[in-house]
Formats: sequence, C-alpha cells, structure tokens
Amino acid sequence: MQHFHFLFFGFLFLLSSCAPAQPVTLTIMTHDSFSISEEVVASFEEANRVKVVFLPSGDAGSMLNKAILTKDAPLADVIFGVDNTFLSRALDEDIFEPYVSPELQNIPDEFKLDPSNRATPVDYGDVCINYDKAYFAGNNPPVPRSLEELTKPEYKNLLVVENPATSSTGLAFLLATVVHFGDDFDDYWRALKENEVVVVDGWETAYYTNFSGSSGRGPQPLVVSYRASPVAEVIFADPPIDDAPTASIDSPGSCFRQVEFAGILRGAPNRALAEKFIDFMLGKQFQEDVPLQMFVYPVNPDAVLPDVFVKYAQAPTQPARLSPAEIAAHRDEWIQIWTDVVLK
Repeated sequence: MQHFHFLFFGFLFLLSSCAPAQPVTLTIMTHDSFSISEEVVASFEEANRVKVVFLPSGDAGSMLNKAILTKDAPLADVIFGVDNTFLSRALDEDIFEPYVSPELQNIPDEFKLDPSNRATPVDYGDVCINYDKAYFAGNNPPVPRSLEELTKPEYKNLLVVENPATSSTGLAFLLATVVHFGDDFDDYWRALKENEVVVVDGWETAYYTNFSGSSGRGPQPLVVSYRASPVAEVIFADPPIDDAPTASIDSPGSCFRQVEFAGILRGAPNRALAEKFIDFMLGKQFQEDVPLQMFVYPVNPDAVLPDVFVKYAQAPTQPARLSPAEIAAHRDEWIQIWTDVVLK
C-alpha cells in the first residue's frame, strides 16, 4: 500500500511540474486617454509570457497624484503619461527608478528631458489654436496668423480656451503665452479678456460644445486644441470626408510642445519585465501604433507616420518649450496670475 501511495503522489507531482506556469501580471498605470491596439499588447505578452493589465487613473494630474500617494506600495510596475508640465513634480517625489533603455540611443535628444534617466520619453504632441475652415472661408475676417492678432476687434468673442487650473490643454496654452510674451503675458491675457475670450473648464466642452468646427453648432470658430485634431476629424467623420474641416494656427511660438513619459515605479514587483515594456514602448511596433490610438507623435524617428497624419496635421514652425524645472518652479504662480486677470 505504501508503494502505491508513493507512485500516486509521485504521479501528481509529475503532473503539477509539467503544468504550464501562469503568466506573470505586469501592471501599467495610465491616464484615461491612453490607448493601444490589442494586437500590439498581445505581441508583447506572447514574447514575454506575461499578462499586461492597464490601470486607468484619471487625467495626467490625477494619475500622478495617485502614484505619489501610493509610492510606498506601488499599484503598478510602470506608469505612462506624465508629461513635461508635471515631470519635475514626479522626479521631486522620487516615484521612478532609473533605467536607461538601449532603445534610447535612437531617440532625439530634444525629448530627453530627464538627465537622471528615470523618465523615458514615449510620444509628443503640440497644443495649438485650431480654426473652423468654413467660418473663415469668406476671409472676413481672415484666419488669424499669430497670437497677437487674436486681440484685434474682429476676433472678439471668437476664441474659446480652457482654464489652466483644471485642464492640461489650457495649461499648455498658458505656457505658450508665457514663452511668447515673457513677463508681459498677463497684459496679453488682459487684452484677450477685453476681447471677450470664452473660458471653459476642459477640452471636451471647448471642442465639442463651443467650437463650431467639430459639431458645427458652437459659437466659437477658434479653440485651443491639438495639432492632430484635424486628423481625428477626418478619421472619425461619418459620412467620410475628403478634407479636414479644421486646421491649426502654426506661427512661431503659438503652439506648446507636450512630451509624455513612461517610468518604472520605485519598488515595482516585476522590474525585469518593466524594463522590457519600456524598451517595447520605444520600438517601432508600439511607436507606429501611437498616432492613430492617441493622436500624438512617436519619439522614435524610424517610426513611419500614417498617411492621414502627413496629409492633415501641420508641423508647427517653432513650438514653444519650457524646461520641466522652470514649469515646476512657476506653474502655480502663473496659474494664479491668469486667474486674477481672466476670472476676476
């Protein structure tokens, strides 16, 4: 009987040792606008015997707050979507572990904003003023070609912007005016206020309710949005259209460049796999998936842009830029000045 028990339990052990191991779970914390094709995720999972789980955590600011509050017991292995307007705060809070991906050698230096290599650049986009082509088709008034022109009487009540205290898009546009006008940016906003600029809390309200170029029903033909918004208009048009109904004002300094980063969270349980995912995000497959998923641009110059991007998105001639440290040092001050000027 003992011999039988030995054979039986030996057989069970053999079965258990031959059973396929369950894949490890790799958790990626993201903002709510993150998107990736299922087949792209599947290719990473299959290559690394891992299950990838995404943890949407609100907008970029809310996501970062959550990561900071839980940094002693991280909720994820990797975080994606901290942009250059929040980067210094993330670095100051020490939520990332340093990692130099071998793929970084292919990425232009202009996107490498963290010398400590804790935050890895993944994509970029430009916040610009978009306009409704149909409204300006009669050329009365003409399409404004600079930030200064927006203060002229003919553009009174034609521009809708987002509150920089509640919207990352609004903050990016505020930063563009800080770069362009320097210490006199508040005078520019006084002039916009006198010209009856419209302020709303967020991008969705500005674009889908106030802007005439998207819904065709809004009262404002000018909106603070994204350089890639005209591409989205073409892709999602029903019925299909042959040309974008909107375009961007791309004069020097009128757009602000946002760069989004990924990082390995300090204390991540799956460090080796987290490194592989960072590498994967910089590879051509992920980078070429980014434009039509999130309407941003890949940082990898080898990634081929979709034709629709090449055709309908205008490249700004000189996007405004600020260092993450300068943004961190003055963000609250600039927002308070804006609030005092525009909302009071």
